[in-house]
Amino acid sequence: MPLKEKIDLSKLPRHIAIIMDGNGRWAKKRKLPRVFGHRAGIKSVRETVETCAELKIEVLTLYAFSTENWSRPKTEVNALMALLKLYLMKEFDNLMRNDIRLNAIGDILGLPEAPRKELLGIMEKTRTNKGLVLNLALNYGGRQEILNAVTGMIKDKVEKADEGTFKKYLYTSLFPDPDLLIRTSGEMRLSNFLLWQSAYTELYITEVLWPEFRAKNLYEAISDYQKRERRYGGI
Repeated sequence: MPLKEKIDLSKLPRHIAIIMDGNGRWAKKRKLPRVFGHRAGIKSVRETVETCAELKIEVLTLYAFSTENWSRPKTEVNALMALLKLYLMKEFDNLMRNDIRLNAIGDILGLPEAPRKELLGIMEKTRTNKGLVLNLALNYGGRQEILNAVTGMIKDKVEKADEGTFKKYLYTSLFPDPDLLIRTSGEMRLSNFLLWQSAYTELYITEVLWPEFRAKNLYEAISDYQKRERRYGGI
């Protein structure tokens, strides 16, 4: 039986988050510059987004560029920003065809002007789409997000805060917390990604490098998720 047919469509995760890791190692294995790995990863992004849209997943959040990634060589950072703009330009028609709404979380104002303008323009053009929300985490850091939330509450003179109040100050305030977080390449860490939101998220680690991640790998992750019993600290 195909993997897709083994999935219970009534028990899908509402929100899937992915740490797209392994582009550099994929390129190194082939004796290529790291940028070739990033380019190859675009195909994985496209297939993952289309598969989530087909399954009617509510939210897909992709860790595209962290606040720490600025420390990489300037040539690699510039290549990543150029690839971001190219991806947005090439995928716009696909987003519209699949009724996907593009959103971004992170310090978007800190991005270079060209990709930032392209990003904001497509976010506006897709804002009325009703299908999958594609969240790109760009210039994003989980610790910084928490600090920004605390700063926002102080600025608004919030005297008594609970989890519901705090959530309103997060980048993801309009979305459910991720049910499933996938990390490719086998690394066992969150890397400063959705730290608050992932308190009870189910983690799935695969050895597959991101440029090789395909629909079948997503089906495997969802199938594994559906076998788990989520207790949220209870019995």
